[in-house]
Amino acid sequence: MEMGEVISLRLPAETLEELEKIAREEAKDKSGLMRELLALGIKEKKLEKAIQLYKEGKATLWKAAHVAGISLWQMIEVMRERRIEAQYGLRELEEDLKALKE
Repeated sequence: MEMGEVISLRLPAETLEELEKIAREEAKDKSGLMRELLALGIKEKKLEKAIQLYKEGKATLWKAAHVAGISLWQMIEVMRERRIEAQYGLRELEEDLKALKE
């Protein structure tokens, strides 16, 4: 993994204590654990954005999956797990077919 820019971050004492506890339990260094947690947070944030766009009708399921950085099938599974009602009509089908061709 390529290392990028170094940043500093102030954390509340409670958060730092939790990080240290998890790092000890998982036998990881704090820096590695923080990178892992940040990556998970970014993934979840992208997924939440994709879901919101889909709910607002601003993205098809295909586009939402692209925004989230996951496959269409994974996106369908996420929607099922979160009990998000499908919003799929002719316009969405046409957009998804167009995206498949690209």
